[in-house]
Amino acid sequence: MNVVVVGASGAIGAALAQCICDTHPSATLHTFSRTLPAGDCAANSTTASATASINAPRINAHTIDYACEQSIADAAELASRDAPLDWVIVANGLLHDDELRPEKSLRELSAEKFQRLFEANTIVPALIAKHFLPKLNRTRPARFAALSARVGSISDNRLGGWYGYRASKVALNMVIKTAAIETARRNPSAVVVTLHPGTVDSDLSKPFQGTVPEGQLFTPNYAAERLLTVLAGLIASDSGKCFAWDGQEILP
Repeated sequence: MNVVVVGASGAIGAALAQCICDTHPSATLHTFSRTLPAGDCAANSTTASATASINAPRINAHTIDYACEQSIADAAELASRDAPLDWVIVANGLLHDDELRPEKSLRELSAEKFQRLFEANTIVPALIAKHFLPKLNRTRPARFAALSARVGSISDNRLGGWYGYRASKVALNMVIKTAAIETARRNPSAVVVTLHPGTVDSDLSKPFQGTVPEGQLFTPNYAAERLLTVLAGLIASDSGKCFAWDGQEILP
């Protein structure tokens, strides 16, 4: 089994990588991130610097430049060099940072905010899909998943706000739906989906955790376990859809 996790230096990405190591000990795992995770896995790469730790020395940890499409193409070639890809999970994304906060009203919109959010949440995953989907295994069911969010559902939008983030996730869901249709023509057993991890205790959700109902703030490990369980249970007819951590489909 040849598995890829892109965005492995984040909380969910690191937890996904660790969970894959724990549940699929014979798998080959390639992780990609801007900086390498701390710990033993850094020994398999050329540089080391860190925000998340993965306790698995056999991980093949690599850096990637999301701003350079050639770097993404090279990553796909590297990961599939010895075997086709069975699972690819894209775990990177952006909601806020020191200069960016989700908009509460129209007056807070700006072209710069939209550009940054679409770059991180739509364009980069789309380019990853462009280069990684053709590398999926065609001899047995393969899976490609990008992390999305429930707020990317138009029909589920009852609170408003978060214009740029919502729009970028809607666009991501459409990219994945379209890619799933194309992929099915040459790889009919493949599953191409988006996944919603729930609200995870991470830097991404930190400023908004005060409004999360009790019992609905998940640890990264719990979210990772649930997402991998959902992904493993999907079949070809599920391709193009969005699923939550509990296995329920999120309608567009």
